[in-house]
Amino acid sequence: MMPGINPQLMKQAMKKMGVKQEEIEATQVIIKTPSKNLIINNPTVQKISMMGEESLQITGDIEEESISEDDIKTVSEQAGVSKEKAKEALEKFNGDLAEAILYLKSNE
Repeated sequence: MMPGINPQLMKQAMKKMGVKQEEIEATQVIIKTPSKNLIINNPTVQKISMMGEESLQITGDIEEESISEDDIKTVSEQAGVSKEKAKEALEKFNGDLAEAILYLKSNE
């Protein structure tokens, strides 16, 4: 929680203010954005309820993935190649689907 504060006292104070906190067991959290995926491994997830609002607090090891499985599938299907080749082409062209497809089709 907060450094230097007794966790038990903090929990009691939060309870008095009507704040409920619940730990959610998770092995991985994935946040999908339009340009990349954020993958949080070994997460600690807390669900916090306060004044009718719920929020999540997530900590863990964060890694970015700029090539999604959907992109790999699309390139694989459009170019008629394996997912491995599609992923390699996407990495070569920094996730540009059109360039990856054109490259794979021209190298058939």
